[in-house]
Amino acid sequence: MIQIQLNLPESAFSALRSGPDEFAQELLIAAVVKWYEVGMISQSKAAEIAGISRQAFLQALNRFEVSPFQTTPEELIEEVSRG
Repeated sequence: MIQIQLNLPESAFSALRSGPDEFAQELLIAAVVKWYEVGMISQSKAAEIAGISRQAFLQALNRFEVSPFQTTPEELIEEVSRG
């Protein structure tokens, strides 16, 4: 496993009222949720990167108010009209 080092002020941890390990995990989850939201990665890849189950990733999507469905209304209309 590769480790990445971030330099953060100690005051950053108080934002989430957490220690460095919890903060790093939350930062990672926030990143994969955003990458999923913009279509860069799949749900399964996001869960893998964050080191959590797919169910836990779906719960994170809910917590961040991100839809688990990444199909646009236009794509749905097109799919239904073809169907």
